[in-house]
Amino acid sequence: MTARTASDASGAVRALVPNRSVARITRRSFLAGIGVAVAGVTVSACGGSHKIASSAPMGAAAEGRLNYYSWGDYEDPNDLDGYENRYGVTLQVDSFGSNEEMIAKLAAARGTSGYDVVVPTGVYIPQMVEHDLLDPLDHARVPNLANLEERFFDPPWNPRSRHGACKDWGTTGFMYLKSLTTRTPTTWRDFVELAQGPARGKVSVLEDPWEVVSIAMGALNIDPNTTDEKDLAAARTLLVNDLAPTLQGYNSSITSVVSGGAYSLLQAWNGDARLTLTNESDPDKWGFVYPLPTANLFVDNFAIVRGTQHPVAAHEFINYMLDPEVSYREMEYIGYQTGVKGMAEKGRAADLDYPDLLFPPDEVVDRLVSANVDSATQERTEILGQMQARSAR
Repeated sequence: MTARTASDASGAVRALVPNRSVARITRRSFLAGIGVAVAGVTVSACGGSHKIASSAPMGAAAEGRLNYYSWGDYEDPNDLDGYENRYGVTLQVDSFGSNEEMIAKLAAARGTSGYDVVVPTGVYIPQMVEHDLLDPLDHARVPNLANLEERFFDPPWNPRSRHGACKDWGTTGFMYLKSLTTRTPTTWRDFVELAQGPARGKVSVLEDPWEVVSIAMGALNIDPNTTDEKDLAAARTLLVNDLAPTLQGYNSSITSVVSGGAYSLLQAWNGDARLTLTNESDPDKWGFVYPLPTANLFVDNFAIVRGTQHPVAAHEFINYMLDPEVSYREMEYIGYQTGVKGMAEKGRAADLDYPDLLFPPDEVVDRLVSANVDSATQERTEILGQMQARSAR
């Protein structure tokens, strides 16, 4: 059996849409602690040359143990057991609640954390590489990398999957009650107008600085990753003066707040929106929008910790999780796509619920952008804090 921490225990799990609302509260958050975490990496990161960890000869047996550090309830337990049984490896799974927590722990350990595989969000990989927290993948040991779609095999923050392999991905949009409007909203400007009009007082946004500021950037047709002070000032004005007074709440997990009727317009991640609709008694009254001009493309990744003591087991684990059959089961369990080719076709053929929320169309994915961790991160956090103060009732 797989060794699990208490935070991983989930009890009964519904196929396709597991109850993961507790983990999701922090799952997609870029909170104020990010600046502290990155600063801590700068001070604490281990130095020395950067070598590929997998020095064992090709064909060598797995070391018999793997220490895995991931988000809570983020893998199908049956797949973890399957890995153990196939390779004869004892798998220890520990959970973290944010990228910042994970990075700080690895940095403080200076290469002695004991973890072998971790699951960072993609935009954190460059910082982790810069501070020698990750080893590059030995692609010869992960032939299933060939199963990834090109856009997820070669993202800008991890060229050619050098330091990680896509685990799953998703994006951001908004849910709205169809009774609010006679036309179909399509943009972030529409979101703001609905918030100021018929949805006023029943609006929710994510408790995530980048995501919330991107609403204003979309409404103003500005690059959401801008660091220009004039752009950020314009976003601040719209968000603090115009949007904040309309808000009822800041909810990074919407799955437990919709059914009570307190909200009619909610910013949400696509997988959470799908889970919410699946649990609704009257889901047809809701619509979901992938807003123009753009939104966040988040990608979580399997990555190997620098100094891993179990390099063969680590590579075999990543290769196993990228197997199409395993990947499909993972998609069913977590409710987000995995980046492996053919998942959308197989899922649609299986007549999964709300396929458009699980499989965003190509024209949507092509216009998405990944959030940056950059010089404007602190200002975005300050804007969110000002909004919350203005929204306080």
